[in-house]
Amino acid sequence: MHFSKTTSVFFFLLLSIISNAQNFELGKVTVAELQEKSHPKDSSAVAAILFKKGESRYEYKKDEGFIKITDVVARIKIYKKEGYDWATEIVSYSIREDSKESVSFSDAVTYNLNGGKIEKTSLKSDGIFDQKVNKYRAEKKITMPNVKEGSVLEFKYSIRSQNIGISRNWDFQTTIPVNFSEYKTFVPEYYVFNTNQKGFLFPVVTAEHKQKSVKFMQMERADPGWSSSNTNTSFYTSSLTYLENKTTYVLENVPALKTEAYVNNIDNYTASLVEELSMTQYPNQPLKKYSTDWKSLVKTIYKFDDFGEELDNTSYFEDDFKALLAGLNSPEEKIMAIFKFVKSNIKWDGYYGFYCNDGVKKAYKNKTGNVAEINLMLTAMLRYAGLQANPVLISTRANGIALFPNLNAFDYVIAAVETTDGIILLDATEKYASPNILPTRDLNWIGRLIRKDETSLEVNLTPTTVSKEIVNMNFGVDKNGIITGKIRNQLSDHEALTFRKRNLLTLKDAYLEELENKNNGIEVGDYVRDNETDLSSPIVESYTFKDTKSFENINNKIYIAPLLFFATKENPFKQEVREYPIDFNYPKQTKFNINIELPEGYVVESLPAPMNVATADDIAAFKYIIANAGNKIQVQATLDLKKVIVAADYYQVIKDFFQQVVTKQNEKIVLVKK
Repeated sequence: MHFSKTTSVFFFLLLSIISNAQNFELGKVTVAELQEKSHPKDSSAVAAILFKKGESRYEYKKDEGFIKITDVVARIKIYKKEGYDWATEIVSYSIREDSKESVSFSDAVTYNLNGGKIEKTSLKSDGIFDQKVNKYRAEKKITMPNVKEGSVLEFKYSIRSQNIGISRNWDFQTTIPVNFSEYKTFVPEYYVFNTNQKGFLFPVVTAEHKQKSVKFMQMERADPGWSSSNTNTSFYTSSLTYLENKTTYVLENVPALKTEAYVNNIDNYTASLVEELSMTQYPNQPLKKYSTDWKSLVKTIYKFDDFGEELDNTSYFEDDFKALLAGLNSPEEKIMAIFKFVKSNIKWDGYYGFYCNDGVKKAYKNKTGNVAEINLMLTAMLRYAGLQANPVLISTRANGIALFPNLNAFDYVIAAVETTDGIILLDATEKYASPNILPTRDLNWIGRLIRKDETSLEVNLTPTTVSKEIVNMNFGVDKNGIITGKIRNQLSDHEALTFRKRNLLTLKDAYLEELENKNNGIEVGDYVRDNETDLSSPIVESYTFKDTKSFENINNKIYIAPLLFFATKENPFKQEVREYPIDFNYPKQTKFNINIELPEGYVVESLPAPMNVATADDIAAFKYIIANAGNKIQVQATLDLKKVIVAADYYQVIKDFFQQVVTKQNEKIVLVKK
């Protein structure tokens, strides 16, 4: 038989396609994959997903109706030790009575090269863990065995769900490269889903429709009457026929999503698929619509037994309130008293969620509760005191931005008091928080305030109060290069909250050691801290210091940067291009007031030039003032970050601005002998 050159090329391409297709099956790991030392398109990658395929389908059971089954298979390559985290896979699932799910892992194998041959290590039962998170959710986790640099991992998991409306996001992109990602859905005609895509990369989509038939056996018994003792039993087959809509989403060669400074949550910008059931229409039944907009969604949530009903429960705290509210008249006094009472008496157990676990009454009695129990309790108490208080549903930074109306859009709830001067936001899970000064996890764009009359209101969670760090530093320099001085550091609002959370429970010696190490190894003495627990006042720390590393003597000239160890050493923005917004968390001003005493016998040869720069659209500004009089130098440097969320279009502007700040902060005074 004679093959033309064109035919040979065709068969070669066909074999290549078949070979690649086979590589997307479990158990087909190759020596080449195990020998690969780095990712061909991203040498910095610590691991890569060689392929990940998901399939969501519906199976009909005569006695149960449709059950949703999702199967996922994956192959992951480990390049470096830093990629060992990818040897753990966690799947969350529902344990609610009305929407129970089950998760099972299988075909979990680690592949390594041993003497040039492929060695397989299968996952055993001691590498599988099942943990209850709360009364509604649990997690199943596997940790793959015998993982090394160069390993290839494979696994499969299946999720069976009684609730056909539960849909999971499919992430095509993550923080490591993804060579191939495919997701298929097989949906009966009775269900209509809203499908949304997020991120900056979009899959190739194909759709097809076909008839599907499910057959099942039925049994019928006939009673022959009084004259016979025999019962006639007959069997017959029936079927259910419906149209099935198949959709396939494929995305290949997906780059790792690189994180950088001032990112809210990198998952917000991941190329993903988000599905939400919008309506059902079964044969001979009316169309049923679900929560397709925010209004209907929050109405649904408010009616939950473990949400709305908990707000009406007040009997458990009424006796204690008589003493608490005695003599308090103004709304401000009542808000502060109730807020402090809840923070002081109910400890947060660390669990998120907008629904109660054990209920507010039990949380009050046990002095511990989840987010919903604490903040719904706070809301109920504020209402009981005559204030217009309502819960605010939010999505924390860890949960991502609530882009589409669905039950998974929220994972947290706080309290709000509506006043003539505006809305006051409160989160009693954080002991160091104050009114409108929320923990950073809450600061995630928009929340939804919901009232008992089923109306709702968008609430901007972005702070407007400028948080400040003001550093007053006086120091002198001697000719031997020793710098000694005093520092007074004052922190307000969110800066104070962050400091208190991070440091107040740290032992003094451990904190001072950390303070010295992060500030270029200075020696700290006479340390004093004021207003530790007075949340209405800025926190202030004062101390003396000795610095021997911020001084250079070259050719009998002294070089010193006025900000010493406070100067930012490098630009936090390093990427050439950034597609996602910059998030500064809250408006902030950092100000340094510095007085320098020159060493005896030295004068100023040169000073850094003053600077006053601002970005377009008043996003940020930096002012640097310096003056010399006799043996004194005065410096004032002020950095203002005025806008909290900055569009990616301004990335180059912000990057260039910060480079100017870094350069100026590190410019040096030059001193020479008289």
